[in-house]
Amino acid sequence: MSKQLLSPLPLLLIFLCCPTVFAQSPAQAPVAQPPPQAPIAQPPGQAPLAQTLVPAPVKPSGPTNITAILEKAGHFVTLIRLLKSTQLDTEIYKKLNNSKQSLTVFAPTDNAFGNLKTGALNSYNDQQKFQLVKFHFISSFLSVPAFQTVSNPVSTEAGSNALYPLNITTVGSQVNISTGIVNTTISATIYSDNQLAVYQVDQVLLPLSFFVTPSPSPAPAPSKPEKEAAAPSGSESVPTTDDAAVKASGAMRMIHHPLNAMSITGFLFAALSMCLS
Repeated sequence: MSKQLLSPLPLLLIFLCCPTVFAQSPAQAPVAQPPPQAPIAQPPGQAPLAQTLVPAPVKPSGPTNITAILEKAGHFVTLIRLLKSTQLDTEIYKKLNNSKQSLTVFAPTDNAFGNLKTGALNSYNDQQKFQLVKFHFISSFLSVPAFQTVSNPVSTEAGSNALYPLNITTVGSQVNISTGIVNTTISATIYSDNQLAVYQVDQVLLPLSFFVTPSPSPAPAPSKPEKEAAAPSGSESVPTTDDAAVKASGAMRMIHHPLNAMSITGFLFAALSMCLS
């Protein structure tokens, strides 16, 4: 009897001590999912060199001013000084803003001028400095790809191609410039806006005429003497001076001959008269 009363006791103790074992666990709230991430943009492939030579324009505000562009780019102090001393800065300003002409400029750096022979730049007179700067100008806008189709020699604002030859060639995306004295390449694009292009070169473009004296032009050939015009038919030819002299001497001889004959006849006649007397 006691065994039957004590048998449910362990179960009751377990129920009272561990109520959470038999309790139903509450449903868990759904876990919020993180928002989908935007796809990460892949870096673009490396652009060819011809494109990397064209950075964003550094044009100052206001009208196009070549000296202001060079000043903002830096390391072009010597070129700016030459532009101002030759007054080409004013000429370029008028071309770009008044007449809307196009221009391509090869801009040597200060290091390029510093690599010239000592005193070379100061040895040039004002006219040579003027021509030297204009030798770096082309009277049209040339983008980097356009250099592949230019016709050599390229005309510059310095003048005749014979005195100021400039040849431009491309190898891949590299632009080479040759003057017959200097060979260099375009190292960077300073400015480009479809009217004005300014390219950096690391050597001064020295023209051939500064080192080679042009050969003098040949003297004109002497003119050939004109042939004597033939006398018209049926007309007597006019005797020349020599012909007239020959005929005159012949006439004198004919006159002398009769006189000599008469003198001999008279002498014989006088001698015969003396003998008879």
